[in-house]
Amino acid sequence: MSEFFVTPGYGPRHLAALHYSQAVRIGDRVEISGQGGWDDDTVFPADLEEEIVRAFDNVERTLATAGATWADVVAVDSFHIPTAEDTIGDDHTRVMVEQFRKRMGDRAPIWTQIGVAALGAPGMRVEIRATAVVGQG
Repeated sequence: MSEFFVTPGYGPRHLAALHYSQAVRIGDRVEISGQGGWDDDTVFPADLEEEIVRAFDNVERTLATAGATWADVVAVDSFHIPTAEDTIGDDHTRVMVEQFRKRMGDRAPIWTQIGVAALGAPGMRVEIRATAVVGQG
């Protein structure tokens, strides 16, 4: 049996405008849609580091809505508008790693970091999607 969740704050607006839920829980497994570094009005900060930290905050909020935490996360996919010519950019990677360490301690999820030409909203530079298994942390 699956149950879908909409993150309080920005979630109802995204559901109405774009017809998607932010999370689904099937048993102990929680899958979340890509979360950007937006605020509740879907506004992005000018600073890339702040945008990545907000994206992590939004992942945390969305996980909580479905009864999970960062301690339950087993896999992360992150999508980035590159800031370097031949890589995603050290500025992206540095903040991502800092946030993993801050939120997950010694636990390290599997992670795929993907450079893309565009994301779903104007001005968006990072999107983070996660899979959690509740009680496995």
